[in-house]
Amino acid sequence: MEEKIDMAELGEKVIAVIKTIYDPEIPVDIYELGLIYDVFINEDYEVKILMTLTTPNCPVAESLPMEVEDKVKSLKYVKDAEVEMTFDPPWSQELMSEEAKLELGML
Repeated sequence: MEEKIDMAELGEKVIAVIKTIYDPEIPVDIYELGLIYDVFINEDYEVKILMTLTTPNCPVAESLPMEVEDKVKSLKYVKDAEVEMTFDPPWSQELMSEEAKLELGML
């Protein structure tokens, strides 16, 4: 019998691994920076992440989404992961968490 995992628990694990990924130009993880718009997990444990970048011509536009995909795919129960990039709505500082703003001296 296949082992089951709670979807909320898996969602927390996905977010935890995303929080280990940092924007190379800003010393804040991409989740707190507000670059992750949504995380979807279906009943087959396939993860889809909707994310953006600080700017469309960000120097890590190619590598950062791949890093997110690879790290999420490495989680024990995740069968597959896909990152979809969007610039609608465009990223702004308002999307940053209080923690990120504090870290960057914006509060």
